[in-house]
Amino acid sequence: MGSVTYEWILRHIAGAGDWPYAGKPCWVLSSREQAVPDGEGVDVRVVRGSLAEVFDDMVVSAGEGRLWVVGGGNVASQFADAGLLDEVEVTVVPVVLGGGKPLFERRLEGGPMQLERAIPRASGMVELRFSIRA
Repeated sequence: MGSVTYEWILRHIAGAGDWPYAGKPCWVLSSREQAVPDGEGVDVRVVRGSLAEVFDDMVVSAGEGRLWVVGGGNVASQFADAGLLDEVEVTVVPVVLGGGKPLFERRLEGGPMQLERAIPRASGMVELRFSIRA
C-alpha cells in the first residue's frame, strides 16, 4: 500500500488499537519515514524505492497467499505498469464523493478491464471484481 492509505489506516482504524492486517505481512511503499504500530502479529515493512526492487520479496512473504494491493491510484498504477495485476476488486461505497477519485493514475494499457462479477454486501456496499486483459 502507499503511504497515504497507510497513514489513513493508522489514524482511523489502527489508532483504536487494532491492526487490520495482523498475521499478514504488510508492505508500505513510502518515500517518508513512517511509524510502525506495535502489537501481536503486526508485520509492517516500510520500504523506499521502486516496486521492481521489492516485488520478489513481497511474493516470498506472501507464501502460498496472494498479494493484495490496497490504496490509491499511484500504487495500483505501479503494479499495472509492471504487468503485475491479474485481477482488480473495487468496493463501491454509497456516499457522495463529488467528482470521484480515479482508480488508477492513468489509463491501463491493453484496453478496458472485464467485469467478472458484482457482489452486493449487507452494508449497502457493492464489490466489483474485474479481470485484467493482458
